[in-house]
Amino acid sequence: MLEIENVSAAYGMVQILREITFKVEEKEIISIIGPNGAGKSTLVKTIMGFLHPKSGKIRFRGENIGKLPTYEIVKKGIAMIPEGREIFPRMTVEENLLLGAYTIKDKARVKETKEMVYGIFPVLKKKERALAQTLSGGEQQMLVICRSLMSNPQLLILDEPSLGLAPIIVEKVLDTVRTINEEGVTILLVEQNIYDSLNIADRGYVLEEGRIILEGKSRELLSNSHIKEVYLGL
Repeated sequence: MLEIENVSAAYGMVQILREITFKVEEKEIISIIGPNGAGKSTLVKTIMGFLHPKSGKIRFRGENIGKLPTYEIVKKGIAMIPEGREIFPRMTVEENLLLGAYTIKDKARVKETKEMVYGIFPVLKKKERALAQTLSGGEQQMLVICRSLMSNPQLLILDEPSLGLAPIIVEKVLDTVRTINEEGVTILLVEQNIYDSLNIADRGYVLEEGRIILEGKSRELLSNSHIKEVYLGL
């Protein structure tokens, strides 16, 4: 579904990504793990068109999307949940959700999708008229997940969805990621929470200093000596 081929990216003269290559197959959960400063968020921004690659190709269903603007990439079927729970604080829960559906012209379909996401997190239905800024941190994360689903994506990218959340909420968020995947949505999960993210993923890639240094099935990575020593403290 998604192919990243020898992609390099930079901010001005500062190169962040160095010849990144990986792929995401349809209906997989793929985890990208790595330390702070490894280039994970830059990778996500490059896929989504916020930053264009310096070299290499980004293909979605065989089409090169590396030079497209972000709104066109969303129309193709890719949605992203950004790091830091980027909500519209002075808009209601419902208004935040409707913004996520801006690419959908069929009002009946928008209404159906809205009820579907309320089914995932019923607490949002109860608070649909509340301002987003009044929600707890966990509820705001639920909102950004649901807002991303409003565009009916084929591929959902999550950038550090567990950041700053209590463990019980992290568990709920990751359970939801698995549920979304079971409904047929392909997932690219970018996380520092190594154990939990690999635990729900089919395969994983380890990103360090802008390069992929390890890849494999999740179980293989969890038993890898480098992962155990550097990331899990074992």
